[in-house]
Amino acid sequence: MEDTQSFGHEHPLVLLTEEQMMSNQSGVADCSRCGEKMSTATCFSCVECGFYLHKECAEAPLEINHPFHNDHPLVLLQISPYKDGEYICDFCDGRGKKFVYHCSCGLDFHIKCALFTYHIAQNNLKDQLLEHVPHEDVLVSPENTAEELGKSTKCFACREALANYSYFSPDCGFHLHNKCADLPLTIDQICHKHPLALQFNSKRLSCWICGETQTRGLVYYCSPCNFALHIECLPPPTVDVKCGQHAFTLFRRRPPFICDACGVQGNYVGYICCSCYIIVHKNCISLPRVIRSKWHDDHFIRHKYFLEEQEEEGLKSRDCLICHKEVNLSHGSYFCSDCKFIFHVRCVTRDDHSYLLLENNEDEKSFDPITVIEKNDAGEATKVMHFLHEHELMLRDEIVENDKCCDGCRLSISASFYYCSSCDFFLHKSCAELPKMKHLWCHPCQKRLILTSFGYFTCGNCIYLSSGFGYECKECECYVCIRCIFALSLGALTCPGHQHPLFYYEKYNGQCSACCKDVTEALRCKDCSFDLCHTCFSLPTTARHKCDKHLLRLTYHDDNNYSECHYCDICEERRDPNHWFYHCATCDTSAHTDCVLGKYPYIKLGSRMFYERGNHPHHPLTLVKKTYYYPACAKCGKPCQDLSFECAESGCNYIVHWECRK
Repeated sequence: MEDTQSFGHEHPLVLLTEEQMMSNQSGVADCSRCGEKMSTATCFSCVECGFYLHKECAEAPLEINHPFHNDHPLVLLQISPYKDGEYICDFCDGRGKKFVYHCSCGLDFHIKCALFTYHIAQNNLKDQLLEHVPHEDVLVSPENTAEELGKSTKCFACREALANYSYFSPDCGFHLHNKCADLPLTIDQICHKHPLALQFNSKRLSCWICGETQTRGLVYYCSPCNFALHIECLPPPTVDVKCGQHAFTLFRRRPPFICDACGVQGNYVGYICCSCYIIVHKNCISLPRVIRSKWHDDHFIRHKYFLEEQEEEGLKSRDCLICHKEVNLSHGSYFCSDCKFIFHVRCVTRDDHSYLLLENNEDEKSFDPITVIEKNDAGEATKVMHFLHEHELMLRDEIVENDKCCDGCRLSISASFYYCSSCDFFLHKSCAELPKMKHLWCHPCQKRLILTSFGYFTCGNCIYLSSGFGYECKECECYVCIRCIFALSLGALTCPGHQHPLFYYEKYNGQCSACCKDVTEALRCKDCSFDLCHTCFSLPTTARHKCDKHLLRLTYHDDNNYSECHYCDICEERRDPNHWFYHCATCDTSAHTDCVLGKYPYIKLGSRMFYERGNHPHHPLTLVKKTYYYPACAKCGKPCQDLSFECAESGCNYIVHWECRK
């Protein structure tokens, strides 16, 4: 045990050896400067008050002129300079509350991060910290396997996946590629007239080659020009890459170029296929050829460097289905040959969760929900079996009863639907063709949703209680109704209340033209200022209510200028003539949409089920909605004025509110 200075502490500190630390149980204490657990290395300790310091933290200089940040010195502060008392380290991205190396330009570092990078800059990292650290091969690491580190763990210098190259992981918790530990401090590049210095990206500059901004780690930087290059983007002396039918060779040029794979500008470094005369970004060499996109899950989509003349003429639109901006057909894109839709490459591949690679054993037919029994001369399926219904279904274009609803989406039946001749079952043709499994681009966990007929469920998107079909997520234990599936689909959607097609915009701030409520996403018309929230887009075109014996039809504008007529005939409150409403032309009845539909507009009445968890488990219960006679609820005693379960057995008067069923 050796006496030493106090390092700013009120009592003298002593240097403990590894054996003394273990006997004093210092390994479970925290360092008073960096806040981390004491390791088995030597440390300083206060005998009087249990104060501990890592030897490295105790000897940390009060100021560092860091080679990776030439603009200003890094000053050691005892507390965070920010009001909330925390800071985020600009090297490891971790949070801290105790001592911090701070720069006036806004850079912050843990003590160990500042010293670790300083050793890199002094080119003595391995001598100082890693004498006994084994270098790990990309695929062989007994303690930190490639599977554990994988793509989720990044090199602290270049911020690329650790498993891409051989690496080492010292006890201090840093992961570093071998090549990044020996990076030169300055380099000369043909793409820039000045030498480039290895620096922290304090100004958050984007890379001149790939255009992306790397906020952590190190970049090569020219201070006078505000010019930065990622370590991984530095062009090698020569590279030949084989990808499919193309053989790409590294190609340097000063003027910018347009990548033939994605249609986005590139700078200085490209890869050229001399046989096809195409030039691409480095990252675009490995673009997947066939994928299933979360934005268009109905079919596989394929990457095309250019469209054939026949494909180009058959396009429904030249606008990208995701961002709604025009796709330059002179360059690469993703194309759906079934739907004739086209996508920007960058829109489809914006992140790792945006698409799935085509698996060898995956067949699009495995997603088909119907088995075709008969076809007409035009090749249209006229008799089918749907996997969620027990009887054969027949195709029909007109319906006699005009108040029937689809048993899939619970909206009014229109032209082209399937019906069951054995039972009261109807399906829109579009609902019948929905795949068994589907990716929904906005679903949080991005797992495949499974088409099911659950009976009754609450849609996690519109929050309506629904019967009929829905998509279930096993991971989240939630459901999405078919109406929301259609409303959230990309592509041109038609609405009876507007003459132009509507397109879904993920980010939009405005008002819905039907209900005038503020929305942050909408179905929009590109030709005029018409916007719809997806709830109004899914409103039934017809509905029944006890206020009128006829069907009420959804009406999109009140042409009656007489203000006394602008009242709801159900709630008797004023009605905005610019809002959508339900109307009977025969009786001149008008009402708010919410007043007509009520709380449960998408439930199929008359369905029977046993409810074993309720108070009436022995008889089947029928779902009813009392209109004129309101018997008392068997559980709460209040009148059953809305959705209720009624016993189907003759002579049994049991009835219970939907909310009281449990």
